[in-house]
Amino acid sequence: MSFETPFEALVGLRYTASRKSGGGNRFISFISLISMLGLALGVAALIVVLSVMNGFQKELRTRILGVASHAQISGAEGELDDWPAAVAAVARHPRVVAAAPFVQQQGMLSFDGQVKGTLVRGILPEQEDRVADFARHMKIGALERLRPGEFGIVLGADLAFALRAHSGDKVTLIAPQGMVTPAAVLPRMKQFTVVGIFEVGMYEYDAGLALLHMEDAQKLYRMDERVSGVRLKLDDLFAAPTVVRELAGRLDRELRVSDWTRSHANFFRAVQIEKNMMFLILLLIVAVAAFNIVSTLVMTVTDKRADIAILRTLGASPGAILRIFVIQGTLIGAIGLALGVAGGVALALNVETVVPFIERLFGIQFLAKDVYYISDLPSDLHWSDVWIIASTSFTLTVLATLYPSWRAARTNPAEALRYE
Repeated sequence: MSFETPFEALVGLRYTASRKSGGGNRFISFISLISMLGLALGVAALIVVLSVMNGFQKELRTRILGVASHAQISGAEGELDDWPAAVAAVARHPRVVAAAPFVQQQGMLSFDGQVKGTLVRGILPEQEDRVADFARHMKIGALERLRPGEFGIVLGADLAFALRAHSGDKVTLIAPQGMVTPAAVLPRMKQFTVVGIFEVGMYEYDAGLALLHMEDAQKLYRMDERVSGVRLKLDDLFAAPTVVRELAGRLDRELRVSDWTRSHANFFRAVQIEKNMMFLILLLIVAVAAFNIVSTLVMTVTDKRADIAILRTLGASPGAILRIFVIQGTLIGAIGLALGVAGGVALALNVETVVPFIERLFGIQFLAKDVYYISDLPSDLHWSDVWIIASTSFTLTVLATLYPSWRAARTNPAEALRYE
């Protein structure tokens, strides 16, 4: 009966955990420990960074689509005449959950000596709740307080702060469409009462969006019964491109149908590119840590030349010697990989707790909302990413063991024992 495989594993394990008193053996054990820790740190960093990138992408998508829409129908010239007919046409599609008309124009808000440009959106509150998540982002007031003819306005939190406006204040909204008089062309102005303040968590909307009732917006911008378009919510946001193509075939050719993957493509493309590049960059760190095993095994082979020669004289084949050092290097890598995966997964699952603690401890902020769109550092662990990282790192580790193991297998017993 052959005991070749247990013998190789036993010797490889013994070399990995060598505790002899000689300085060379202790140094090699120390280098093995450093190789394990280096690989563990590299793997953990890769898991955490990819989880944060996934979380950033998910959070960005959630917040954008909480204010924007999955899909949108608009007129060829930016106005839609018969919007109830468009809503009726798209409502028949099985994947359309809700539809809501809107008016969208540019404007300027003035209050207490402060003037800010803004995007003005006229909505029907009862229908807007079905396609957007404003209701759960309201800090003060509610969308239902936007009533036709009362000229109420809901401001983003940063916009309200910049204007120094609070609930109940009357702000002046200036529309770019002017009124022609014998003296000059005067801008259209109307006072609106602040009835609510929302905070989505994205600076783009918190600092630049104001909501009116759709009828008030139509009066201010002289749109009569026309609207800018219809916003749609689908049962699956990732099916938006397919649904849009199907709707385009059903609607009038003069109508334009777009989806969130087109209107916000740059955001998500940039995040995906950053994620891919971060994976490659951090994979180089893992590769450096994995190939530290090469130096560990080379030193082990040099230190164990006499042992290798004795094993060869006792009948061990070159293949057996090769497998001994492959097992040793793989064991070092496997332990480092296991530590890295465990530490990376644990940290990725608790990033939203750890990061605020570090920010409070050192008085810093990792994400400025006006630069990164969101102020929190999110995390979304994908087990598929963990599997890819683990398998790639393990492959690099095994590859790193081949050259030193091959050198050990080529050791000449007579040469190795000559000076012993």
